[in-house]
Amino acid sequence: MELTAAGTATETQTIAIQGVRGSFHEIAARKFFGTNIELDMCDSFPELFRNLEAGKARYGVVAIENTVAGTLLPNYALLRNSEFVVIGEVYLRIEHNLMALPGQQLSQLREAHSHPMALQQCQVFFGENPHLKLVENADTAGAALWVRDQKLKGVGAIASRLAAEHYGMEILAEGIESNKRNFTRFLILLDQDNAARMDLEADKASLCFNLTHRVGSLANILLVLGAHGMNLSKIQSLPVLGREFEYFFHIDLEFDEHAQYLRALSAIRPLVNELKILGEYPRGDKNDLLSA
Repeated sequence: MELTAAGTATETQTIAIQGVRGSFHEIAARKFFGTNIELDMCDSFPELFRNLEAGKARYGVVAIENTVAGTLLPNYALLRNSEFVVIGEVYLRIEHNLMALPGQQLSQLREAHSHPMALQQCQVFFGENPHLKLVENADTAGAALWVRDQKLKGVGAIASRLAAEHYGMEILAEGIESNKRNFTRFLILLDQDNAARMDLEADKASLCFNLTHRVGSLANILLVLGAHGMNLSKIQSLPVLGREFEYFFHIDLEFDEHAQYLRALSAIRPLVNELKILGEYPRGDKNDLLSA
């Protein structure tokens, strides 16, 4: 096995992430694997899954939900339709910083570039600094890289502290996100064969299934899971393409005993269609959430 019990890599691993160096995906990868990693940097999540399938990276790190922006719905479909499973999760507090080339003052900046979600999450700060024109970029860290490479004076970027370190940028205002309880959950992915050989001591599982149109069908599933002591930590519906008004349900279950979970799984199998186990894994560390 190539990971310690805590998830730290014992040898250099290649990790597929969305974004460039300094992105929040890199921070999540470091939190799970440690710093002994190489990055396969992808422009999009579909590219990330393609690179995993092509063997360009061993593991993938994929954002799945944010406490401010909500769920990244397309990533559920990408995971469901892939041959990769969840082996872990990372909860990361998202801190936004305004940075620029060294030697400038906030008052000298004319523009702030970043991902549209990051710009939206810093509206209070921008309301206090109306001289800044907001410009959307495909990536937070990518905005910092672009400002650095173009040697742009008077232009700032909103990105992570790690991005500032990578690209030699100076932070002019730190922690400018409007909501300090801004967290993203990331999933750690591995192919099914290698995941099956790992002893993960799972106490959480991600499943998906669909249901026929019948009154109370979903309620019955939830009752069965509750009767077996499952804690339903998330439920998300997505449409079944080509079958109007039918839905896949993605659920996360937390449990104390694996045998307890297996009994619950056996109990719901006859009640659902196309049941797929997307991963059985240890719960992520939520200490950052509790201390925020």
